[in-house]
Amino acid sequence: ADREESIVIHGKDRQAALLNKQVSRGKLTEGERDGILNRIQLTCDLSRLSDCDLVVEAVLEIPEVKSEVYRQLDASCKPACILASNTSSISITKLAAAVTRTRAGNFIGTHFNSPAGIMKLVEVVPGILTEEKTTDAVFALLQSIEKEPVRVKDVTGFALNRLFHVFTAEACRLVEEGVCSLEDVDKICLHGLGHPMGVFKLLDILGNDLNLRVDTILYEAYGERFRPGAFMQRLVDAGLYGKKVGEGFYKYPESRDDRS
Repeated sequence: ADREESIVIHGKDRQAALLNKQVSRGKLTEGERDGILNRIQLTCDLSRLSDCDLVVEAVLEIPEVKSEVYRQLDASCKPACILASNTSSISITKLAAAVTRTRAGNFIGTHFNSPAGIMKLVEVVPGILTEEKTTDAVFALLQSIEKEPVRVKDVTGFALNRLFHVFTAEACRLVEEGVCSLEDVDKICLHGLGHPMGVFKLLDILGNDLNLRVDTILYEAYGERFRPGAFMQRLVDAGLYGKKVGEGFYKYPESRDDRS
């Protein structure tokens, strides 16, 4: 579901492209790919989610935008439906304030590690009002789809992003101070730390606009160690959000998407 038909169609097309890569690598059959795509239903009408048992929200990392979505879902979804937020940094208790007190017991954070189709980690974050049966149900579901859920306290940034954004801030400082090039920082990640990809490649995939928003949220919560870097700020000011627009720390001419 999304606000415009073109966006949901684009999303399914991107999913199809990712699945086609899996087929070409022998990790999926064509039949398995088609089965997955046939189970995807597109809509711009949140009322069509009224009979869902679980709805996962993944809109912009802006509390006001998320809250408006929750108000609509609260009105549309059945009482037993669990509302889960994929927020990477915002307090679940704060977000749950947008729904009724009754619904808040079924409100929880499920922060999928990106790219969600590949990475197994999911941070499960109960808010103050989240009922234990909701947490148990979400854990069971995630384990059934072979994810690795970890329970995390409801604090700003949770655990993963507090670790990750300290790391990315230092990576940016290494480049800003001329210690080494961004390409060499990525080589250090690959060949020195054993990471599957370089940190700047990963930031470009995640989106530098999102990265900067999370940096700002963490900085406001914890202070200097999360101060947004000038390097990242310049990229965002220039509209260089990463792979989705064709350029970020690196250039991706084949991936250009001016919707940003």
